[in-house]
Amino acid sequence: MGGSGVINLDLLYEKKKIFGFFSNQLNYPEKLTFHPNMWEEFVTPDAAGYEDLQTYWEAMKTYSLVEIEELYTYTFDFQKDATLFMTFVKFEDSKERGQMLARLKVLYEMFGLSMPDEELSDLLPLMCEFIYAAEWKGDPRAQQSFSMLLAVIEDGTYFLMKALEKYESPYFYLIRALRETCKSCIQREVSAND
Repeated sequence: MGGSGVINLDLLYEKKKIFGFFSNQLNYPEKLTFHPNMWEEFVTPDAAGYEDLQTYWEAMKTYSLVEIEELYTYTFDFQKDATLFMTFVKFEDSKERGQMLARLKVLYEMFGLSMPDEELSDLLPLMCEFIYAAEWKGDPRAQQSFSMLLAVIEDGTYFLMKALEKYESPYFYLIRALRETCKSCIQREVSAND
């Protein structure tokens, strides 16, 4: 995440609910994905990136479900640079990616999520769902584990956001809001001169 910041696990915990929204919106769209209750249940006006979330939500309301399904498939399945696999753009199918996938899988299992063998651990909706569902308060392993997880998300979503901007996709606003949410959980270290 760069700079002289440290993840504030309490802030991340306070924002767990919005990660449920991100996960839901980044999974393959279904009728309930865009039900008004989805917005009301998960998104609050004080959410980081709220304006981007609103822009995304309003844009998606202009499409039919079939159009959204086509947009989703076209964007995330057919554009190599707009993949939801957060380590793919950087590592593709290298040994380093395999090692990162294994580390993420171990992290999930440490906090109670058992993954199916056919699932890849760097899938963005899965990562968001993990943050939403995981219980980490008081766990001494949480700081290092969630620092790695958010670093992978931050790194992967940078490339994803740039690709979505190029394709003029409404998902661009969702990803930018996700990045803002992650950044809002960083506690800047203040020096005595500040």
